[in-house]
Amino acid sequence: LDDPGFGTMAAQAGIPVVHYTRGESVDSLLQRLVAAAPREEQKYLTGSLVHEGSSVLLVMPQDSEAPKGRLILPQVQVLRELLDRGCVPHCCTPDSLQAALASLAGLPDLVITDSQVFGLVDRALPEECPLTSFSVLLAAAKGDVRTFVQGARAIDTLKPGSRVLIAEACTHVPDTEDIGRVKIPALLRRKVGDLTVDIAAGNDFPEDLSPYGLIVHCGACVANARLVRSRIRKALLAGVPITNYGIALAALNGILARIAVPERSDAGDMGDPSPGH
Repeated sequence: LDDPGFGTMAAQAGIPVVHYTRGESVDSLLQRLVAAAPREEQKYLTGSLVHEGSSVLLVMPQDSEAPKGRLILPQVQVLRELLDRGCVPHCCTPDSLQAALASLAGLPDLVITDSQVFGLVDRALPEECPLTSFSVLLAAAKGDVRTFVQGARAIDTLKPGSRVLIAEACTHVPDTEDIGRVKIPALLRRKVGDLTVDIAAGNDFPEDLSPYGLIVHCGACVANARLVRSRIRKALLAGVPITNYGIALAALNGILARIAVPERSDAGDMGDPSPGH
């Protein structure tokens, strides 16, 4: 543009301007475009719970649900993030938890566990040691923690004969120790009595949610926040409580109040679910 005032107006509006002269290489233009592009703030699963130098203990069961020879995706994501943030991660299984704690100079700044061993890990830790789970971190990153906590409290309103939906974002092959299809339904039935439990995997999320007294959603490690939040909104519009695996397991173990949740400026607040909002 020949208008000398354009650059000034764009700068005042916060719009990046890249100057290009005819004949310059495309590579040169692309480099300047990349340099001028606004930098998106890094979003962390662990949010405000850790900082550089934090000592973090990861408790990761290696049971039949764990893939042979590798870690599951949420564990990999969190471990890599801790390294990127300059934290000092320590890893153990539930069986080696006491040995891991004894090997540390003091209490870790944070313990992140698989939700299915919440009760065991909670009993091994003093109350002042912050505790969370991989699923809770995913709930904060991709869902709405406040809605999930309210949903977990609705477990106490279930009665024998209530209908519960277990919703999974992926279509993995279930295992005999599957957390969503076996362990959570068993804990719910132990607390409430006989329940009807439906499983919705992948894209098979029901259009009609009215029959359900509670929806328990997976951590959605392979799905994006848009999918999780759209399902939360559908549940809210239907007036059905919704929670996620980790927060439900914390509630079922009676430790919901002590679970550490990261503060995230980008966390989704579903707000008023009424139509037209």
